[in-house]
Amino acid sequence: MNAFTLDEKPTLLLVDDDDEFLSVLTPAMSKRGYLVSTADSAESALALAQQDAPEYAVVDLKMAGQSGLVLVRQLADLQAGTRIVVLTGYASISTAIEAIKLGATHYLAKPVDADEIVAAFGKQAGDSDIELAASPLSVDRLEWEHIQRVLSEHDGNISATARSLNMHRRTLQRKLSKNPTKE
Repeated sequence: MNAFTLDEKPTLLLVDDDDEFLSVLTPAMSKRGYLVSTADSAESALALAQQDAPEYAVVDLKMAGQSGLVLVRQLADLQAGTRIVVLTGYASISTAIEAIKLGATHYLAKPVDADEIVAAFGKQAGDSDIELAASPLSVDRLEWEHIQRVLSEHDGNISATARSLNMHRRTLQRKLSKNPTKE
């Protein structure tokens, strides 16, 4: 258990539109020595951060309103030293790359626990010893990754993405509503 006084505790902003996830993660992170504040949208998180910039942030990628990627950029602009971990249930290579480019420290796929988040905050560099995949990605996974990259290029605009992919908008929406296929 960390023996921080209230003034010494590092500040942590948890941002997720899943109330149940926040209700579990908030006390878990408090027990690990963080002074936790929560928000259920990128907009409300930015308002909190502008009042008192957090030292650490955990940001969900996909929320109603602005995406977590927009918030990552805003938090990094607000205070460059903020250690930001992006969480998502819709992990893709393109969103991971964008999150890191925009200022995230690390990117984790849900489900995740508090210890994994704390470990991600501590990562200062990449891991060159990570195992490489033995086989290439499946065609379905490659399609998912490509759609995510094009969607990111069009700032999440479904109609523009569908036009770019020469795909009907409803077909694209169906593909996006499915969980990504396993590698």
